[in-house]
Amino acid sequence: MIISPPFLPQSGLTLSDTDTDPMMTAVRKYERGYHGCFPVTFDRRWHCGIHLVPDTQDEPVRAIADGEVVAYRVAQDPIDDGHKDESGHEVLNTNTGFVLLRHVTDTGEGRTLTYYSLYMNLLDLTAQGQLAPQSGTPPQHTSPTALAAWLLATSDVTPGNGKRVYRKDILGYWGQSQGLRHLHFEVFMTEDDFAAWFQQAGHEVQLAEKSPVQPTSNDWWGHAYFVIPATVVFVSRPDGPSAQAWFPELNAGRLPDEKSRLYVEAYFHKGQRFTRAWLDENGDGECVLLTPEPVKDRYRDYEYKLYERAMALYPKCPSDGYELLRFGRILCDSPTLLTAAEKATWVAVPFDTNGTQGYVDISQLAVIKLSDADFPACTGWQKIDAESAPTGADGLFSYNKLCRLNGDTPESPSASAPADPSVLNQQLADYVQGDDGAWKSMTGFVCHTKSEWDPVNNEERYGDLDRPDGYFGQRKETDPDGYAKYLGFVKKLQFLDQVASLSGGKKFWFFHPLTFIGHFRKCGWLSVLELSQTIPRRLIEQTKDHANQIVYPTSEMRWSVALSRSRQFIRPLNLTFRKYCLSLNGVRLSYFLGNAIQETAYLSRTTEAGGGQASYAPWFGRGVIQLTFEENYKRYGQFKGWNDAPSNYRDSLGTNLMTASDSAGFYWISCAKPVGHTHNINVEADVRPELGQMVLSNICSSYSYPHHVCQVGLSVIEFRFCHEFERAGRAVNTGNPNSSHPMNGLIPRTNVFLTAMAVLSDEIVSYQPAYGQKPDQ
Repeated sequence: MIISPPFLPQSGLTLSDTDTDPMMTAVRKYERGYHGCFPVTFDRRWHCGIHLVPDTQDEPVRAIADGEVVAYRVAQDPIDDGHKDESGHEVLNTNTGFVLLRHVTDTGEGRTLTYYSLYMNLLDLTAQGQLAPQSGTPPQHTSPTALAAWLLATSDVTPGNGKRVYRKDILGYWGQSQGLRHLHFEVFMTEDDFAAWFQQAGHEVQLAEKSPVQPTSNDWWGHAYFVIPATVVFVSRPDGPSAQAWFPELNAGRLPDEKSRLYVEAYFHKGQRFTRAWLDENGDGECVLLTPEPVKDRYRDYEYKLYERAMALYPKCPSDGYELLRFGRILCDSPTLLTAAEKATWVAVPFDTNGTQGYVDISQLAVIKLSDADFPACTGWQKIDAESAPTGADGLFSYNKLCRLNGDTPESPSASAPADPSVLNQQLADYVQGDDGAWKSMTGFVCHTKSEWDPVNNEERYGDLDRPDGYFGQRKETDPDGYAKYLGFVKKLQFLDQVASLSGGKKFWFFHPLTFIGHFRKCGWLSVLELSQTIPRRLIEQTKDHANQIVYPTSEMRWSVALSRSRQFIRPLNLTFRKYCLSLNGVRLSYFLGNAIQETAYLSRTTEAGGGQASYAPWFGRGVIQLTFEENYKRYGQFKGWNDAPSNYRDSLGTNLMTASDSAGFYWISCAKPVGHTHNINVEADVRPELGQMVLSNICSSYSYPHHVCQVGLSVIEFRFCHEFERAGRAVNTGNPNSSHPMNGLIPRTNVFLTAMAVLSDEIVSYQPAYGQKPDQ
């Protein structure tokens, strides 16, 4: 699953030492409380979207994921909301343009997620022409750099009719509603789609469950979470001969009460391990955050040295040990480590408000192992349905109920305070706007309610306004048609009655959009369609001509071929991405795929072409990243805990796709030789790439490194290079990231890397012919 926010500002592209997702941090700053927030307006109605206001007016609105267009509307000009200016003219202050997308993707094996994204108040064509003039003939399809022709032609509510868009494609520009500039943005699921994913048999999600149990499925993604009971004792250092080398001395301790439970979140960022902790003091599921700031593990470069740690602490099967260190449990189908002693996994966790750390064995049965795939309640998720909704009999939000739902105590109202709607509205608005904790708490709500864009719901939603004590009811004498005019304005924005599958007053499950996006950005499981897009449509090869000169011929990759190959590899590759931390972010995964896709001849083989005739046969390359020479096969066997001679299992790396993929993950984390200091390829991937440009000829016999100067210019291809990716490629190819001799396959690898970057990262890397094209182009 690949997903990103609807704006991708440059400020969100720099990875810091502490911020795991700077793009989401940048876009969260755009949220404004215009009229209300999620999920309530300041006149106490359901408001199941958010309002985003970027720093600049020309920041494009982009599709958050690949999807199909359900419906859209493109307006030439704004409309008025019924107000008039001092001269009596109608004020054209509201944009009616919108795009509604349906997304279908995968979050795990057999786990298909369907959801919708809605982009409202898109700027009208007249204003857009002044803000971002389109040059030349508009393209037929959407792209990250230009609006498609169908988004530049005035239309009323129009069905998508099979139109597809892709993540990062421009959908328009943000406009205004009733004079306030913003993008109204929603993410929701239908009742059937929600049940199909959250309640799927065998994969039930413990959404906001305050007493979680150990999941029976192997769904795991994002951050790890450990629920530690009071019976568990924290030690200052575990016993064993390797303890001093791998476990800096911490503190012993235990939880304050026998009913207590400690919830610990653990994750990696730029090679370091971080934890946060919550205390459920009474065992009732009410958690208090102990560590507002994440606590950094005292062992430096913990993730970068995870392979060495597994080799040292789990000699019987370091591969199983690696999974224990990653997940707290072994997720592979046939584990080698079986006894409690073999599986002991000591990790540092904070257990008090001072961030005091001690070690605990998370492999023991008493400790429940979760991940973000379980939507743990300690992180703020709350399911809001008919029983728990903070609304009164009138369907409007109740200040008292909302306070209690957020864990706050309502202020005692004055005994003489009137039940005037305007007073109640102001009370709730003051609470939401003046309490950051309340605002943050509500971002975790998952709300079951009706849409404001279906006119069937209008009387139920707005009827109170026309009651005697309502806004328009109190103004009957001066504005007898006020309520009707208001509904007329609202209906000009509404559209769901023209979308048959979503109309009729249906209820949906609404998420705070940025919370939904930020959460699922941690998933990292690719669908077949997503993996297929990382294979370039235009291939650049590297070979030699009859005169033994290096040449770079090009060819085309058919979309149907890319799909077929991706289907074969999708499961083993995804399991590899998950196990070896490759799916922590799109840049890191692009580094891996840039090498793996090229080494498999674009997912067509797992053995070296002509390897049997190689001078180093029978130890020729096998696997997704081809292990070569007996030493590498032997090291992989040791990692897997195989006692056979390498000659007995080497062929399995070329015939079994699970082993072929897993061996690539192993090689990725272990291949680089020390150069001054221990080198890990992911160090390069955690540096934001500096993308430069060069010119490459189709036939080039003299290519110098590392200056990227093509000395013989013939048939020119626009191309790019990346210094950090070159270092990663050299580490894979030679074991030394600093090697400088001409490297086999660097140009084809870079072509794949940039294609993957265009698909997987938040960078706006154009789909140029050399890098690949979208499926429908």
